[in-house]
Parts: sequence; C-alpha cells; structure tokens
Amino acid sequence: MPSPSQRDPLYLKLLRHAVLLLFVAIALWPVMDVVSISLRPGNQLRTTQWRLIPEGATFESYAALFRDHPFLRWVWNSLVVSAAVTVTGVALASLSGYAFSRCRFVGRRALMLAVLTTQMFPATMLLLPLYVMIAWLGLLDTYLGLVAFYVSTALPFCVWQMKGFYDTIPPALEEAARMDGCSQWQAFYRVVLPLAAPGLVITALFSFLSAWSEYLVAAQVLQNEEMFTLPLGLKSFQASMSTQWGLYAAASLLVSVPVVVVFLVLSRYLVSGMTLGSVKE
Repeated sequence: MPSPSQRDPLYLKLLRHAVLLLFVAIALWPVMDVVSISLRPGNQLRTTQWRLIPEGATFESYAALFRDHPFLRWVWNSLVVSAAVTVTGVALASLSGYAFSRCRFVGRRALMLAVLTTQMFPATMLLLPLYVMIAWLGLLDTYLGLVAFYVSTALPFCVWQMKGFYDTIPPALEEAARMDGCSQWQAFYRVVLPLAAPGLVITALFSFLSAWSEYLVAAQVLQNEEMFTLPLGLKSFQASMSTQWGLYAAASLLVSVPVVVVFLVLSRYLVSGMTLGSVKE
C-alpha cells in the first residue's frame, strides 16, 4: 500500500523539494562564504565579488595559523576543558537524574523546581554570583574554576534531561534484576544506564558544545594567555582598528572539525525505542 507521501501529486513533491533545497542553501551559504574567505589572498579579503574558490586561492591563512600563532595550544586547552566538563556533567547528571526519577524523598519536588528555576534566568545573570564564588574559592585563572563554571550552568538542563530518559525505562526491568540478585547500584549501571545511552549521548554532546564554543565566561575567568581556549584565541585576531579575516575564517573552519567528529562518532547511539517491547505490562 503506497504511503501518503507517494500519493501526493507531482507539483506538491516538487514544491516540497524546492522548499527543502532553499533551506539547505540558506544553511550552507555562510559555511561556503567562510571557506571562500579563508582561501582568499590578502589583497582580496574585502572584495565584494563572491567566488567559492577565489582567484589566486591560497592556504596561507591556514599556514599562518599554525606558524605564527599558538593555535594548537588553544585547541589543546579547549579539549581539556571540554572533556572535563563532559565527563563531570554526564557523571553528575546521570546520578542526579536517576535519583529524581526513582527515589522518593522529602523535598524532592521542591528541589526539582529549584533546579528548573535556574534555567529561567539568562546565563549572564549568573555570571556575577558565580564569578564571586570562584574568586572566593581562589579558582580564578584556573581550568578548575572554568570547568566548575561551565558544569554549574549546564547541569540543571542535563539533570532534567536524564530524568526524562529514566522515566521512560520501565521499573520492572530493575525489579527483575534485583530478583536475579543485583543490588540497586548494580541494577542501575548494568540495566538502566545502558538503556539510557541516548540520553547520555545527548547530555555529553550538550556539555561538550557548551564548553567548546563559550567565550564570555572564559574571558572573565582566564587572564593568562598561555591558558586561552579557542574562543579567546580567535578573539585575539580582532583588533581595535582591523580584523584578520583570513585567519578568522580559517580558524573557524578548523574549530568546527572536532565538533563534527564528536557528533559523527556519537550519532550512532542516538536511537530511540530501545526499551519498546522489552516487557509486557
């Protein structure tokens, strides 16, 4: 039996494809523009004539990025901070979300609302109080202070997200594991945690991306140039009188590579319905 989409008239299919192609073009245009700028020689950076491969295309901006600037050190610093935020965020969110989903304790509802309330304020409102707390702890200009800052702002969303995933996993699976001799902790990490893999992956991606591309907090916490992350490093290409657009474009493309790799590696875990049909109620 043909699906509803196969029964659609030809003009409707063409219109649908035209709209999709339009949105694809809108999404790809900025990327192609950055690629074009990164390949332009120095005397064509301000030209208004657009060509994907400009005349006299050169990789000089990419070479200068590695030759004249500590780009690899910025990448390493960002990787260290993002990995620490990801591991810490996933560990805390997986345990906190499980507690909110399965455990019934005094103040549970009020605590959940308190966690949710923190998401209603813009991140900039939390900047001053968190900065004062980190300064009081003596963690300014340290990676530990920056990681604590990022984790504290990303954790509420991750906790609620993990709670939602745990709510979809039937408690009967844990009860069966407990009857087979597992403790509650063993039932959690041997049964529940593998089934919550899609939630863990999304939490990891959110934590990684929130730390990888963040600039405002890093600019306040880190003052030592040796500790600069990628957003701070890229900002150094912008001076008061001019901006090095070639370096900016080349670095922007290279910065996006780890994000794409992380997404491709983890995307195969982004499946749903892992527990459908596993039990009969």
